[in-house]
Amino acid sequence: MRGITKQAAGAIALAVFIAVTAAAPASGRAPARRAPTVEDLMALKSVGGARISPDGRRVAYTVTETDLAQDAYVTHIWLVDAGGGEPLQLTRGPKSASGPAWSPDGKWLAFTSSRVDDKSQIFAIRPDGGEAVQLTKAETGVNGFAWSPDGKAIAFTASDPVTDEAKARKDYYGDYAVVRREYTHTHLFTFDAAEALRGPQAGTRRTSGKAFTVGGFDWSPDGTRIAFGAAVDPDLVNGGTSDLYVLDLGTGAVRKVVEQPGPDGGPLWSPDGKSILFSSAMGRPDYFARNSVLAVVPAAGGSVTPLTAAFDENPNAIAWTADGIYFGASQKTAAHLFRLDPATRAIGRVTGPDEAIVQVSSMSADGKRLAFTVHSPATLGEVGVSDLPWKPRILTRMTDQVKDLVLGTREVVAWKSKDGTTIEGVLVKPAGFDPAKRYALLCVIHGGPTGVDRPMLAADLRYYPADIWAARGALVLKVNYRGSAGYGEKFRMLNVRNLGVGDAWDVLSGVEALVKKGWVDPARVGCMGWSQGGYISAFLTTSSRAFKAISVGAGISNWATYYYNTDITPFTINYLGDDPADDPEIYAKTSPMTYIKKAGTPTLIQHGEFDRRVPIPNAYELRQGLEDRGVPVEMVVYKGYGHGITKPKSMRAVMEHNLAWFGHYIFGDAKPDLAAPAVPKKDGEAKK
Repeated sequence: MRGITKQAAGAIALAVFIAVTAAAPASGRAPARRAPTVEDLMALKSVGGARISPDGRRVAYTVTETDLAQDAYVTHIWLVDAGGGEPLQLTRGPKSASGPAWSPDGKWLAFTSSRVDDKSQIFAIRPDGGEAVQLTKAETGVNGFAWSPDGKAIAFTASDPVTDEAKARKDYYGDYAVVRREYTHTHLFTFDAAEALRGPQAGTRRTSGKAFTVGGFDWSPDGTRIAFGAAVDPDLVNGGTSDLYVLDLGTGAVRKVVEQPGPDGGPLWSPDGKSILFSSAMGRPDYFARNSVLAVVPAAGGSVTPLTAAFDENPNAIAWTADGIYFGASQKTAAHLFRLDPATRAIGRVTGPDEAIVQVSSMSADGKRLAFTVHSPATLGEVGVSDLPWKPRILTRMTDQVKDLVLGTREVVAWKSKDGTTIEGVLVKPAGFDPAKRYALLCVIHGGPTGVDRPMLAADLRYYPADIWAARGALVLKVNYRGSAGYGEKFRMLNVRNLGVGDAWDVLSGVEALVKKGWVDPARVGCMGWSQGGYISAFLTTSSRAFKAISVGAGISNWATYYYNTDITPFTINYLGDDPADDPEIYAKTSPMTYIKKAGTPTLIQHGEFDRRVPIPNAYELRQGLEDRGVPVEMVVYKGYGHGITKPKSMRAVMEHNLAWFGHYIFGDAKPDLAAPAVPKKDGEAKK
């Protein structure tokens, strides 16, 4: 296994970078530290959405925390001076406030909240505090919004309301829908900000009809036009149909300026208003695995010019200033901000150090200061600011939340897969790691497949709590298998027509490398993952006997069943190349159920009741196939959920079920009864 020493040194450098730039020193004596619990992990707060004020003097950001009383994750807006100081909480209450956006004059912060009638509406609050003012009364609630450049208006998107005709049909015939015929479209609205401060507005509809459904949008610098991306309908099956449009607010005319195969969207105007930057598949139909590029088109329409074709990753445009185009992108397990010169197409990295995990989210009006969040192997996500060139300053102390906990250390490791491909992963080591000892190993496999695991602490430690296992004396390996983001297009396409097969090689070779180093007891190895990670786990449970136990979360077991039932069939075609009727061989090769006769690993299956992304018949197929072979299997269906588990109590159940499963098979705990878990007594409740 290669690269450990170098990567560990980089991880230390990144943690030091965050620590030494923190706003204020921690106070008091350090208490005795202890192992984390599920409750500890659920209680952690996380930051996001850092938005710098137009003058660069203040940063608004969000803090998300667990509210068990209402079984929800609640988000609120905080404010901190760019020069440092104590953060101020701006919004409160049981309902979330998210998506803060500064007015161009910096006098208001707009945000969305469902605090009235449980519909998402736009509110505004003074940055110095006070009561928030409701600005909209959109019938179906607000999706996204943005201030006009002069601050006199706000544009937003909202779904169409139910028509009178649809209500009459339901009243007469009952409730039904014709599949892929009936959609609720999303359209653009605007309203006068000054009028809204006097009373909430429904907004003026600017687009309509069933020709498209509006996605992301951006105001032109002079406020006379809005560019937007729009697909033919909101069905994910047709997500690749997104094209680029321009709305003239004066005439009401809508003009398509980009029309080509594959998705085009996420528009961003040039400072002079003559061009539009956007994210594009450049007409390639296999866009899931390939790089997107930033491209530019004249605002009046014309030829599309790609700007980042030589940049081997997916760029995420953030701002177009007089100094150039700024975009974020993954770089293996790091994340950075880059500057693009639109004239020369030269690209340079802005942020550092190399191992930094920096996500820039906004820039000041003059383009000279930016706000960001940053993670490291030893710190939770923190909010910071930086002038340009890069001079970062950390403004929050979220990592203080874990100062009492004994957490594992994180480093990037590398190994060779079966076919010689270099694979990386994040290795979590228990405190006091001894290379002379043999540890239990738990492999965690991310989703996507174009996700990526990074060496960082995170408040969102759901599904698979690595630090609890590390506290029990286990290693945790998070595998960035072929197909993962951050390693370039060629690497991301290595599992095209080789799904499961090559992915399994990457996981198994990582286990073998750690066993060879003498760090792992091969008799105590487990594996788990959700979504694509669940699929790879299912593939491993039917094709390998290398694991003592496996957990399959929302995983695919049969690609044919998946293809005909999922809400995103183009994904399957992108990766497998054809449909099951025309190429049954590739569907058999990549389906875990093909290898069910080889299965022998005790398997926990976890799935959401209403999952459309990975339809639940995949879970039932795997469960029955394992049962038929006499393989120990348990299946847990989480009621009311789709592809992800979104409420904390159920997330607690997911974690506890995994802890119990691997506790038994890896650590030798008593066999759990998942149907009758221990439930702590409430305060004051008499013990039986």
